[in-house]
This record gives sequence, C-alpha cells and structure tokens, in this order.
Amino acid sequence: MHVVVCAKQIPDPANPGRLSPDTHTLVREGKLVLDDSDAYGVELGLQLAEATGGEVTLVSMAPHDETSGLRTALAMGAARAILVSDDALAGSDALSTAKVLAAAVRRAEPDLVLTATESTDGYTGTVPVQLAELLGMPSVSFAKRLAVKDGVVHADRQTEAGYDEVEVPLPAVVSVTAGVVEPRYPSFKGIMAAKNKPIERLGLSDLGIDPATVGLAGARQEVVSVVAAEARDAGEIVVDEGDAHERIVAFLEQLKVI
Repeated sequence: MHVVVCAKQIPDPANPGRLSPDTHTLVREGKLVLDDSDAYGVELGLQLAEATGGEVTLVSMAPHDETSGLRTALAMGAARAILVSDDALAGSDALSTAKVLAAAVRRAEPDLVLTATESTDGYTGTVPVQLAELLGMPSVSFAKRLAVKDGVVHADRQTEAGYDEVEVPLPAVVSVTAGVVEPRYPSFKGIMAAKNKPIERLGLSDLGIDPATVGLAGARQEVVSVVAAEARDAGEIVVDEGDAHERIVAFLEQLKVI
C-alpha cells in the first residue's frame, strides 16, 4: 500500500510567532518544524505501510524550500517527500492550499491519503475535505481508529456522542485525530538515513497552477485587523450567609443554564 501523508511544517510553537503588519498573516521564516498534529498521520501511515509491504510519501507546502520538518518525518521512516515551495504561495487560504496539495498528491498516485484534522497554526479544519473533493476521493474525518482490509477503509469516526463506524473504498482521504496512534521517536539511524532520502521540490509551474489563483492574489478571505483579546473581568465572590445556593441558582437561571 502506498500511503501519502500531508505533513505541514510550521514555526516552532516554543517561539513566539509574529504577524506581518501589512497582511496580518503569520510570518513563516527560519527553521520550521513538523506540526505535532501531523505526526499521528505519519505514524499511522508507517504502521499501515509496514503491515502491507508498502511505503509512505510525504507531501508538504512550505516557503523557502524549508525541509526541517520533513526531515523529522523522514527520520521516523517515511520513504520520500514532495515539497511545494513558491513565493507566489504566500498568504494562501485553505482552498488554495488544498488545490496545491491535491496537485502534488496526484503525482504520487496514492492508495490512501492521511491528514490531521486541522493544523495547529491555522485551525480551519477544512483542508482535508477540500482535498478529498478536489481529488475525487471519498473522505472520512475525525478518525480515531483506522484499519484497511481488502481495499476498504474501516474507521471509527469520532463524534460528540461517541463514534460512527464508517467504511469507504480506496483510494480515500482520511483525517485522523490526535491519539489515533502513539508517534515513534526518530532513532539515530533514522536521522542519519533521512539525510539521504529524496525530496522532490516543485514550484507552481511544475504543477500547472496559475499563480494568480493562489496566495494573496487568489485568497477568498482576508484578515483585515488583529486585536488583543479583551481582559476578563474579575468574577463575583459570593460569601455564604445562608443564601449562597439561592444566588447561585439565580445566576444560572440568568445564564439560561437551568
């Protein structure tokens, strides 16, 4: 089985990020790291590939030909990576991102595409289903368990009430939740091997994508301003003088909780 994992590279969460004063978008410069959310997809992909004698290909979109995060996933055991990097991609919205990823994924001809439910620096949660639509593949979102048998994906899709048991034929796109598996740590041998694993670098022209349809030029949404969150007001302290329960009930009724 050939598994493609969408692996986003993001600014290190340990360092305070900054926004562009002109576009209010996140400045992506310097070393980028593998998004923790995508580590679960990488691990699950590796387990599925190992069980079927297949392999994992990573697909990522990042500026400045950055590969630090991809090298981490390659060190975990992925066989190769496809990196799309182009100055025209700066400021891309979710749909533009999905278009670019879909074009790159098609080149890999996967049996299964794995993604996180959402990235930790964007949180739109829309890219996986957009990707599936553009690829013409069935989609399963929020999978907390996944197995593949006889060309069919069997997944437990997490819901507020529990989970749904879902089956879809391959090829398919599945977004997985944190905790679907426990990601492995790259070994020293894996880290050294990752340095020699192939990374195919592509630009928009390689994918046949018009630069005017992606990036800020093709964005369908715009951040017009960014303001600090309002400070919370101090809460009311209730001193129990025998009527505290009545005041609490009245407060809950005011909030229409009861």
